[in-house]
Amino acid sequence: MAKCAICGKSVSYGNKLSITRSHISKRSTRTWKPNLRSVKAVIDGESKRIKVCAKCLRSGKVVKA
Repeated sequence: MAKCAICGKSVSYGNKLSITRSHISKRSTRTWKPNLRSVKAVIDGESKRIKVCAKCLRSGKVVKA
């Protein structure tokens, strides 16, 4: 399963609601996928290729190789 190596963010599930005239008429399932990037990062002194979400990249939790 796709998962961020830093924060552990993965796919989340929920309902897609069809709203007509203030009534929820139909529900169907949907998924929210994390925005993962494959990045070469320094881990324990050596560079490895890991999957990291865009939020971890932006916040500086990952040191790029």
